[in-house]
Amino acid sequence: MVHTLRPRQSRPTLLSRIAADLGAPAPVREVTVTGVSLDSRAVQAGDLYAGLPGARTHGARFAAAALAAGAVAILTDATGAELVEESGTDLPVLVHPEPRSVLGAAAALIHATADHGLPVIGITGTNGKTTTAYLIQSALTAMGEKVGLIGTVETRIGDERVPSVRTTPEAPDLHALLATMAERGMDCCVMEVSSHALSQHRVDGVVYELALFTNLSQDHLDFHHDMEHYFLAKADLFSPQRARRGLVCIDDEWGQRLAAAPGIPVTTLATRPGLVADWTVSVEESDTAAFVLTDGAEELHLRSALPGDFNVANTAMAAVSLILLGHSIDTVAAAVLTDPHVPGRMEQVRIPEDNGRLPRVIVDYAHTPEAIHAALDALRPTTDGRLVCLTGAGGDRDRDKRSAMGAAAAAADVVVVTDDNPRGEDPEVIRSAILRGAIDERNRRQPDLVGFVGIIEAADRHEAIRIAIAAGCGLGPESTIDGVGPAATVAILGKGHEKGQEVAGEVLPFDDRTECEEAMRSVLARLDAGERPGAPVIVDPSSSEGSTP
Repeated sequence: MVHTLRPRQSRPTLLSRIAADLGAPAPVREVTVTGVSLDSRAVQAGDLYAGLPGARTHGARFAAAALAAGAVAILTDATGAELVEESGTDLPVLVHPEPRSVLGAAAALIHATADHGLPVIGITGTNGKTTTAYLIQSALTAMGEKVGLIGTVETRIGDERVPSVRTTPEAPDLHALLATMAERGMDCCVMEVSSHALSQHRVDGVVYELALFTNLSQDHLDFHHDMEHYFLAKADLFSPQRARRGLVCIDDEWGQRLAAAPGIPVTTLATRPGLVADWTVSVEESDTAAFVLTDGAEELHLRSALPGDFNVANTAMAAVSLILLGHSIDTVAAAVLTDPHVPGRMEQVRIPEDNGRLPRVIVDYAHTPEAIHAALDALRPTTDGRLVCLTGAGGDRDRDKRSAMGAAAAAADVVVVTDDNPRGEDPEVIRSAILRGAIDERNRRQPDLVGFVGIIEAADRHEAIRIAIAAGCGLGPESTIDGVGPAATVAILGKGHEKGQEVAGEVLPFDDRTECEEAMRSVLARLDAGERPGAPVIVDPSSSEGSTP
């Protein structure tokens, strides 16, 4: 767990000092605090335990467990204080009407992160956060710097890696991580900043040297309710209390709006033709991965290590970031060409047994309509044959985007709709919404569907991946001889780096990349057994049922 990554040396802080900084009443007795935690199971000796009100229960109910683990004081609200008293837990209590809103300040004080001297780069946006973070991290490493990384996939401190629980840690863990990075001699920290983190005070107390905005599109509206609130949450990163300066991509209207009324000095970047920005991108027609980045005076000739226009934008964002941090243009131009290997982001899956008979298999985290569209748009130009897309949508999340996800997936020749973390929701209902979007888009575009083969519903993601890769080889119910095998591309979208599948409250082991490897071996076995692509089976896209294997 991230909780283990704490600095070896803490700065003991008197509880009365913490109370004064938070505007809370003085404690009934003095104690010395050396850490902070909001999870009673992660409390260490000397911690201030934050007993916060939650959706299901109040954290103060676990005060006794926190005491047993070594907590020396409790931060909570008035209700929590009553619960602590009722439990008979003998710990001094700091009472604040909104304890979560001051937790970051408390953690920053206890871990001394306000003056640790570690520059922090924060990246926000719907898509591109992880890739841009890895691009910056890999470039800085190539320059010889020691870099910390905090994000959706993992947390890194030098060579130490820990899987991430969420994109942005809770405030106590975040400040402990930053203090640990400073203690271990990191030169910089690059981190993803989610809209949830900004809304829930997880990054309070952190002042970013540079804040980045990649883009904004529909996602997380189950939490933010509408795009306006989603945007305002992201825009909060660009306020003076959170960042010193910003870099904003103005390719969409949200970036343009953010740049037009910044709370901090902002540098702008545009990759779309016709937009006026401080830095602009022009892509070479003969090679869409190669591009020129310029501010009108200087030019950098760069190349995206990953396919797609969106990765050109991510690479350009990384390059300008490094320039703004004071690195020379020549150094940046060389370092940003380093292949970052971003787990689950346009990641190609290979197996040694393949001798040129299998399609290219790509795993990507794309789980919004815009991301699916961008992923397929990136893969189509480098696919000589059939393009297969597997997609699904998470349960208990943003239901309004599901049909649009299906419509975006319909740009592929074969669409496989399956489950993707259905959580507590009926998986069939989720798939139905995606199928409807895909079928409606097929109907709308039917005269143009020269390569159209079919829409397949396969509930079991394990089986769906096998169907998708078999379809890339022309095997199975959606079979055709043309454009299959090595000419085809199979895009497995939605889960990316994730290693679990959440179903009915249980997280089951599941890794798309491992599943793809097994499916590829299964398809090779079918080919070795003599199975060959059959005659094409064209599915009527007007059917509301789609096709099933």
